[in-house]
Amino acid sequence: MDRAEALLRARIHSGAYAQGTRLRERELSETLGVSRIPVREALVRLAAEGLVVLSPRRGASVRRLTLRDVDELFDLRLSLEVFAARRAAEIAARGGEHPALQRIMDQAEEATRRDCADDIAAANTAFHAEIVTMTGNRLLQASLQPSLGLMHWLFRITSAGAGPRVHCEEHKQLCHAVYSGRPQLAEALAYAHIDIRREPTLRSLSGLLPAE
Repeated sequence: MDRAEALLRARIHSGAYAQGTRLRERELSETLGVSRIPVREALVRLAAEGLVVLSPRRGASVRRLTLRDVDELFDLRLSLEVFAARRAAEIAARGGEHPALQRIMDQAEEATRRDCADDIAAANTAFHAEIVTMTGNRLLQASLQPSLGLMHWLFRITSAGAGPRVHCEEHKQLCHAVYSGRPQLAEALAYAHIDIRREPTLRSLSGLLPAE
């Protein structure tokens, strides 16, 4: 990830660039201290993640997130990630090796111990994406890719209290189920981990985001 992309993503996640904010290449290049080319490339990548909207006439702007977007994201995750968890465990049961998930889990635990919200959100997003990667299904990965930025954003703005520690423990259980080659358990844990958060997340965001 280059510097321009990292800085833009961090400022969107933190709210420094609020939803709907116009992202003008010239202004961004001056603010970030880089040329317009890396800024333009970063905006394209962030648009692919769902954080930025590119319009032929208006240029780039920070995506406006709605409660409907959040609800639909939960639908998508239940459709893709639950299947991915089961398939990843099936692959592990056949002897497939994929050490990256454990490395990400270690990073998530360390971030949780430090109580660093940015690193926790990044590690949690990477954890879920890595389970999809473990399936080796390119279409599945391509289906999740446009939502990774929204996932990271959502993890960041809803991280508070004991939430990160609970997330971390649930991720450890899911990680163990996958590596143990237990498809049904991995599937059940993935479903519960995602679905149980839909209602409280929507409720906590109801005063912050518009319905549509």
